Amino acid sequence: MMFARILLAGLLLSASAAAHAADTIRLAVQKTGTVSWELKVIRDRGLDRDAGLDLEVTELASPEAGKIALRGGSADVIVTDWLWVSRERGLGARLLFYPYSSAVGAVMVPSASPITTLADLKGRKLAVAGGPIDKSWLLLQAAAKQDGIDLRSQASIAYGAPPLLAQKTLSGEMDATLNYWNFCAALEAKGFRRLVGIEELLPRLGAKGRVAMIGYVFDEGFAAAHGDAVARFIAMSRAAKEILASSDQAWDAIAPLTGAPDAATLRAYRDRYREGIPRRPIADEEADARALYRVLAATGGAEIVGPAAELDPGTYYRGLPGG
Repeated sequence: MMFARILLAGLLLSASAAAHAADTIRLAVQKTGTVSWELKVIRDRGLDRDAGLDLEVTELASPEAGKIALRGGSADVIVTDWLWVSRERGLGARLLFYPYSSAVGAVMVPSASPITTLADLKGRKLAVAGGPIDKSWLLLQAAAKQDGIDLRSQASIAYGAPPLLAQKTLSGEMDATLNYWNFCAALEAKGFRRLVGIEELLPRLGAKGRVAMIGYVFDEGFAAAHGDAVARFIAMSRAAKEILASSDQAWDAIAPLTGAPDAATLRAYRDRYREGIPRRPIADEEADARALYRVLAATGGAEIVGPAAELDPGTYYRGLPGG
């Protein structure tokens, strides 16, 4: 706890924070997302007060609702991926991205499954969360093609909602599932094993490290008018992450929000969340995102990236000191 407060104090000094009335930031988040975990830590530990911020939080049913809120002007900050930000910039929106988490999904199989390689998925039933243009699914296809495997045609693919597909995999209706990281963690706690994590495939696709696929997203105009508040917001988020990285007791406090049915699942959430805390320089994040963007463009086409062949050069927020 002391370390987190020291971190927050240092970041606030670097952002030239001064004593003043709290600045309001309107945050639109998915009700069941991990941002709600951080927000509880922030409020319980008074990190918002320390940062001089008044957070107005709107809980939404889906990530798409957050995008609508941001574009419609009813939210200042949301959490989504850099791919959407780059695409929107290509269409004229001046949005910015700052890394939030590098936790990504995995291909999960039952512990006793004979499937041990991507090639073993040939002829198998593979459940894919997020639909045919899901980023993890496109990246998995690209990596498999390097081994001469066309998963889309050589496996039996079923698309659907993450919780439904996780249940179908548990019941044995599917041989494997590519799902979001928290559902994979829950399967892991039930004895399933990771055939491959998407983060393990990224070096094969041109990335040099773990890439934060999702981040805080806000408008350029908001950042220009409230740069100091944005810096304090990001510092506050970092401090909350450090508490969750170092304190197991903090996880006991947020356990009801995670929906974890037992201690094993909570531990799996904790460990995978901690692995996904971004710690890389923005320049490295952006370089890897640029490489992965090209892979996604080649695999998913304009349907996923829009008309731009390259990541928009203004996608990443660099308004922090040293950033």
